[in-house]
Amino acid sequence: MHRRVALLSAAALVAGVLAPAGAAQAGARSGPDRDGPVRWSATDSWSERRTVSQYWTRKRMLAAQPLSSPAPRRTARSEQPSLGNPWSARGTTTRTRGSWTTRGSSTTPSRGAPWSVTATSAVGRQAAVPNSPGLQWTDGGAVVRTTGRVFFTTADGQNSSCSGTAVTSTNESVVMTAGHCVKLNGQFHRNWAFVPAFDDGQRPFGTWVASRLLTTQQWNAREDINFDVGAAVVAPLQNRTLTDVVGGQGVAFNQPRIRQMFSFGYPAAEPFDGSELIYCSGRSFDDTVQTRDLGLRCNMTGGASGGPWFQGFDESTGQGWLNSVNSFKYNFAPDFMFGPFFGNEAMAVYRAAQNTNAL
Repeated sequence: MHRRVALLSAAALVAGVLAPAGAAQAGARSGPDRDGPVRWSATDSWSERRTVSQYWTRKRMLAAQPLSSPAPRRTARSEQPSLGNPWSARGTTTRTRGSWTTRGSSTTPSRGAPWSVTATSAVGRQAAVPNSPGLQWTDGGAVVRTTGRVFFTTADGQNSSCSGTAVTSTNESVVMTAGHCVKLNGQFHRNWAFVPAFDDGQRPFGTWVASRLLTTQQWNAREDINFDVGAAVVAPLQNRTLTDVVGGQGVAFNQPRIRQMFSFGYPAAEPFDGSELIYCSGRSFDDTVQTRDLGLRCNMTGGASGGPWFQGFDESTGQGWLNSVNSFKYNFAPDFMFGPFFGNEAMAVYRAAQNTNAL
């Protein structure tokens, strides 16, 4: 049997920093619905959220490391993602209600200098490479604001990072990510926070602390890699909701499998360091080895887990339809990434998250 390794890392590195007592006690106080996704409490009060926010100093964020994951288990056909009718929700752009300031940083991330590998169109706009195995994203747009790093502390006290995406939702507070970025080895993560537009330790739109975390029944029960989908509902910050500040990407479920995809994330394992937004692009394919997941040529490493896969991605606006997330790699094929098919189970996680109170 071929062995799979989680995208987070093949070797765990201990950060050596433990959470303060108040934040460490935020626990799973809500159980699974009878047939729906599993959800639990990440924080229950403003004081807990303040403690988590203060915990994530720039030093701790930069020191956060990927972690190892158990090898995914082979699944029976009955456990493969179920299909339903195609369904999608259109993304939203930021609104201009009120003002937003963050001490010591600009509210608009800089685009940076274009890389020599990008192509230039007739109108002069820098176009992304159509088949990229992993390059820094320099074209700006909504993807810069809506994609971010996820930080958390595992049950054994290790500070770690993943990636995530702000998506359009009823409560304007949903971040989609991978299941192992909210729960791993049977234990929920603590000190969970999302930093959109993370840039080498800078957080131009602030630190958004989770109030609730969700995953699929299948990932919760047996860490089934076909259902490695998670979500967080983050609390408002300075009396504004997440997508009111950064906008939200669209989401889509039960879509055709073989499509042109753009994948984004903040890989933190070598040769990357988690400081830059990296993207891969190309046509997805079916995993024929062991799972029902989708594959994409991509050299992103640990820390990119949970980052978005977009169908219908518009390079000029940086918007698309979230249709999978970075999940794992086979150890014999490090240049290929795999992500779960977004079927009914992933849709249930999203719908439950958007109907959850963010407070």
